[in-house]
Amino acid sequence: MYRACEVTDVRRFRLVEREVRYPGFGEVRIRVRTCGVCHSDALAVEGLRKDPSEPIVPGHEFVGVINAVGDGVTTWSVGQRVGVGFLGGHCGVCPWCRRGDFVNCTDQPQTGTTTDGGYAEVAYARASGLVAVPEELSDAEASPLLCAGLTVYNALLKTGARHGSLVAVQGIGGLGHLGVQYAQRLGYRVAAIARGTDKAALAAELGAEHYIDSTAEDPGSALQRLGGAAAVIATASVGSSMSPLMSGLAPRGEMIAVGATPDPLSVSTRDLIFGERTLGGSLTGSSIENEDSLDFAARTGVHPMIETRPLAEASDGYERMMSGKARFRVVLDMSA
Repeated sequence: MYRACEVTDVRRFRLVEREVRYPGFGEVRIRVRTCGVCHSDALAVEGLRKDPSEPIVPGHEFVGVINAVGDGVTTWSVGQRVGVGFLGGHCGVCPWCRRGDFVNCTDQPQTGTTTDGGYAEVAYARASGLVAVPEELSDAEASPLLCAGLTVYNALLKTGARHGSLVAVQGIGGLGHLGVQYAQRLGYRVAAIARGTDKAALAAELGAEHYIDSTAEDPGSALQRLGGAAAVIATASVGSSMSPLMSGLAPRGEMIAVGATPDPLSVSTRDLIFGERTLGGSLTGSSIENEDSLDFAARTGVHPMIETRPLAEASDGYERMMSGKARFRVVLDMSA
């Protein structure tokens, strides 16, 4: 038996005991050590899935050790430390997989949303979704990097911004505090954008050269005074806060939204056409891209700021994350 924290309906958490089973074909069983609490867990916790009455175990930033390997698994073995992110393993046979676009696989579980995740002592995952974790990273450090870290890292790579360019990171929270670190270590000049001045010192410590208080000045105009941003990574989950950033892009600049927001963005066609700017989104990344992200973090010293809690406090950890009070990622520690 193992403990798991499952959820039904809206925010109805329940700590239960489940029976350990043998992994299915192409699966492994993982003894979970840590699991990050991510804003995307809201898809499960807030009842935003197909049948909220069915219990599901949230969590898609978990690290653990393989303790059983199912039939058909040939590249992973018992005893390996692995992680699993939001995308739970591509199928390899759908049209998108056949074209090498594993992120958009049409038969891929969303960990902790369509299949049980890591708010548990034991979890199961497709072999194609497994991520090797570098020795230099602790379990708790690696967990938030499996989703939040990968999301901002891949978004930065997609911009194609040249080394030394100005890159802006909007929002200094769970995603943004990692985005500033990744951007600085990738060789960009970083402008951090947030509301108020209370995060200015922290942004500088993380690697930002400039800090823009969006409550005191228009962030688009502020970026133009700095010469225009080659890229903006928008992490805040408020569409209205993203909209003014388009005007701060340099010609051919790109804004990539990674913070999921319920309200729409308002973009001027003038900002798009004059300067040939673009607006796009980025969805996390594949398992091998996750390994790249972890490896880069381990080699360059990217570290998430975390708060740890035991599994029994998963509900409280989720509430703290959603309230915005966490600094900056909550991690469940199964050994606590």
